[in-house]
Amino acid sequence: MIAAVNKVLVIGGGFSGMTAAIQLARQGVEVDLVEIDPLWCPLGAGITLSGPTLRALDTIGILERVAGEGYLSTNFDVFSPAGELIVQLALRPPVSDKPIPCGGGILRPVLARIFAEKTREVGTRVRLGISYDTISHQDDGIEVSFTDGTSGRYDLVIAADGVHSRMRKEFFPQAPSPKPIHQSVWRAVLRRPPEIVRPTHWLGRTKVGVNPISDTHMYMFLMENRDFSEWIDPATWPGEMARLLGEFPAPILQALVPQLYESGASIDYRPLANLLVPLPWHQGRIVMIGDTVHATTPHLASGAGIGIESAIVLAEELLAESDLQTALARFEARRWERCQLVVENSARLCELEKNGGDKDEHAQIMRESTALLAEPV
Repeated sequence: MIAAVNKVLVIGGGFSGMTAAIQLARQGVEVDLVEIDPLWCPLGAGITLSGPTLRALDTIGILERVAGEGYLSTNFDVFSPAGELIVQLALRPPVSDKPIPCGGGILRPVLARIFAEKTREVGTRVRLGISYDTISHQDDGIEVSFTDGTSGRYDLVIAADGVHSRMRKEFFPQAPSPKPIHQSVWRAVLRRPPEIVRPTHWLGRTKVGVNPISDTHMYMFLMENRDFSEWIDPATWPGEMARLLGEFPAPILQALVPQLYESGASIDYRPLANLLVPLPWHQGRIVMIGDTVHATTPHLASGAGIGIESAIVLAEELLAESDLQTALARFEARRWERCQLVVENSARLCELEKNGGDKDEHAQIMRESTALLAEPV
């Protein structure tokens, strides 16, 4: 079978874009990747890696590196605000022909570096500090001019330029915009106490969680109900996090407060929104993947994971089918229900947390979602 593409342009150097580049270049497709950030340096603290995400990282050949620079774990603990154990939830490993761990964590910039190294190793031509200027369809290809004055001709353009995608706005003007959910997340990188050996949550009026990301460190996240449009002076972030942690008297959490004022805490504050673009995700020789079409809140720790999966599936279909439009339609059919599950169930979990909803329903959604995501892609 002849592949549907020989030369591909990826716009956006995040996890989804890099995954698409890796999987196509490994099979001999000529791939250019352009990233507007000249440093290719993602912001952020830690990232939780679910079992299905680890399965995807194994598929693209970087699981061993992630395990060496991150932290793999099993199960997770749930405590009351005062520190009383409510339950330890058993996480089942994803369905795989290999023994894949149940979960883990890693510093986001470290994961990005591992991805970037792999992207270049497989032969992708990476160009930083530029983006596209114009894109025009031709009968047998797509012409792209770039902001540095160069141009190129491709069989396919993959739009992986994120939740605020310029590509989506320009070529899919009917697509919805990200929807604010009126909840925000605070994140910080802290030294890990020895008793924290797995993801741990404290559930009160809001939610605090920690997840190990290395042998020495972990990241903390704290959910807060707050108006989406409200700006907060970064100079006040340590004090804001400390104030919010005051609602959680658990000794282990209170012992972490002094670390928030250290420069290495790398505190990050981000209002949350979600996005699910209805099908189709392609138009002619342009296809959207990742946060460009299915950006989600972190409630199921699967946002990056489903983006990486989508890129893997796109590459599989492009390599298995000679007709481009058939390949793109098959890609969309394989991804819609899974991405819809993550976006919509995450949104429901958010509503339950904001409104003090039924904790049994919250737990049931978590269990059912985790089980479904562990199934083969």
